[in-house]
This record gives sequence, C-alpha cells and structure tokens, in this order.
Amino acid sequence: MSRVTSVPRAEEGLRLREMTEDDLDAIARLESALFGAEAWSRNLLVAELEASQGPLADRRYVVVESDDDDVAVGDGAGTGTKRPRLLGYAGLYHAGGLTSADLLTIATIPAARGRGLASRMLTELVGTARRAGCPDVLLEVRQSNEAAQRLYARHGFTPIGRRRRYYQAPPEDAVVMRLTLRPRPGPVGASEANEANEASEASSE
Repeated sequence: MSRVTSVPRAEEGLRLREMTEDDLDAIARLESALFGAEAWSRNLLVAELEASQGPLADRRYVVVESDDDDVAVGDGAGTGTKRPRLLGYAGLYHAGGLTSADLLTIATIPAARGRGLASRMLTELVGTARRAGCPDVLLEVRQSNEAAQRLYARHGFTPIGRRRRYYQAPPEDAVVMRLTLRPRPGPVGASEANEANEASEASSE
C-alpha cells in the first residue's frame, strides 16, 4: 500500500536520513493528522522500523528534517529547545531484490509542502530498489489524487491497472503504477503478455 500527501518542487538545505526509534512518536502523531482512519498505529510503525534494520532487512524508511524555525512539529515545538523538525517520511519494501519493490508510504507535513521533499524521498527510495536489484517499483494511489499521480509520472511511473475499493476511509479505487528498473527475462513477447496479465489482475481485485 502506498500513500502520498504532497506535490513538491526542489529545495536545498534539508537533511534526508534513516528513520530511527526517536522519530516514532512524532510520526505516529503525523499519521493521525495526515491519514485519519487509515493511519498506521504506533505498534505497526515499530514493527516496520524493526524490519528495516539488521542484515535481514527487507525494507527502508527515511525522513527529511530541517532546523528551520518557521516549520515546527514534534516535541520541540514551543518548548524553547531548538531541535531538528521532522518534515516528511517515506518507506519502501524491497525484499532484498528478490521481487518487485513496493512504495509503502510517503508523506510531508502541510507547512512543508511544495518544497521538493516528496520528490527527494522518492528518488532516494527508487535508488534503494535499484541497488537491491529489484526489477521494478510498484505503488497504489487514490484514483482521485491526480496531483500525486502526476508526481509519480514525473519520476517515470506509469499506470498498469486498478484495485477496486482498495482504500476504505473513504472507499475508493486505487490506481496501480509501476516504474521499470530493468527488463524481466523471458521469451520473446512474454513482457507484453505479463504486463497485460498484471493489469487484468489488478483491475479484478
């Protein structure tokens, strides 16, 4: 499952780093504010972060932060203590390159949108999938979220099908999009047949 909440342009002076346990409280609060009934629980966030660590890690989570005082979020806001502000976060399942990668989530806080954060995180995670050896990156996006679809299209993703009523709050179809990183081996003509089959399967779910 993938979610997006911003359409960015590039900006320098921001730090992209690995997500850590210290980020989870702030991210859990943002989940509720940004995704409402579809927010991930803190327990799920903990499990996802644990799966991104160690030699058997099969996913990666990153955050973008800034010391910019006019964008405040998290425990440091209003306490008089200057600390990095969490502006966005994103996650990717890559399975160690054994199969397609899946963009799990990508979000930025409302005050930081339009600053290139989502694009920066997406570029980083696509690079992770490429280095892992994944053949492609898949994602789902709400049918009504045309701005997010344009963002993904700018990064080379193309629609391959739909998943009916994939989202539940509120109910809505998902557009399935794919970015091909390397050709899949197979007989002549198999690529076109596989793509048609994947689109058909996505549309029937």
